[in-house]
Amino acid sequence: MSRADAAGAAVRAALPTVADTHAFGRRLAGVLRAGDLLLLTGPLGAGKTALTQGIGAGLGVLGDITSPTFVIARVHRPDPVRGRGVALVHADAYRLGDAADPRAEIDDLDLDASVDDSVTVVEWGEGLVEQLVDAHLRVRIDRRDDDTRLVELAPAGGDWAARLGALA
Repeated sequence: MSRADAAGAAVRAALPTVADTHAFGRRLAGVLRAGDLLLLTGPLGAGKTALTQGIGAGLGVLGDITSPTFVIARVHRPDPVRGRGVALVHADAYRLGDAADPRAEIDDLDLDASVDDSVTVVEWGEGLVEQLVDAHLRVRIDRRDDDTRLVELAPAGGDWAARLGALA
């Protein structure tokens, strides 16, 4: 399902179904911890929210995970019974790209107030939120004509490369 690149850093996976995308998100959740920032990019309908749903299931958070496009950000608290004790913050910066100063709007979301205590997933956040942490994970999702999702996880600093080795 997934493979690491020659340097052992990036992980790539072909995910034929939405169920496979959810399952990959659950596997990815197994290497996530509080303070992690994931930047999801890809075209509309590529599967960014589906992957986040899998991550939420793997973390054991409360509430349905839906696209935060119109809400901008949602916090999903850990389920005290089945959760791992880490909240999931799911944000979508898509609508912020048209703003005169999208970084100011990102600042208004106060993601920096929760980033240390949660797993933060930001759709369309590249170029806007990287400064929140010293290291992050870039997640690119594309969708083929046959609906297969192609996912690439690329570490940006920290111990991401070592942690992603568990997924390869």
